[in-house]
Amino acid sequence: MRRDGKVRVGDPAPDFTLRDQAGKPVQLRNLLGQGTVVLYFYPKDETPGCTLEARAFRDSYDRFTAAGAEVVGISSDSVASHRRFATRQRLPFLLLSDRDGTVRQLYGVEKTLGILPGRVTYVIDQAGVVRHIYSSQLRATRHSGEALEALQSLNPVPT
Repeated sequence: MRRDGKVRVGDPAPDFTLRDQAGKPVQLRNLLGQGTVVLYFYPKDETPGCTLEARAFRDSYDRFTAAGAEVVGISSDSVASHRRFATRQRLPFLLLSDRDGTVRQLYGVEKTLGILPGRVTYVIDQAGVVRHIYSSQLRATRHSGEALEALQSLNPVPT
């Protein structure tokens, strides 16, 4: 992490524990013990862009798991909001509640235009090192594709 507080490619991913949509505590370190983690920060459950982004991750979820990665979404919404959102959108992955924005701040995810919580995706390898970052508030559906491309470059298929 740099002096500006932002996590960069090559930095160790800050560890954290947050509650998932079932109310269970989830620690990043434990997830990394199972494989690569695609961690995406998004502004808010049930909003148009965030719903499209979540659906894009959902629709590609089999490709993520085939690449040995787990998808995890984080926003400041409550556990109950995440539970409703995950159920309505049939999301097969974890949504974590960062109510006070501590983890968002830990990663240096800035607000867009000073008001909207940032939309940033991190690909974190099993050693806990950030290997790819994609940040775009407006291209919400591109986050899943960027993460898949990064996974493919980390784990190239032998020819």
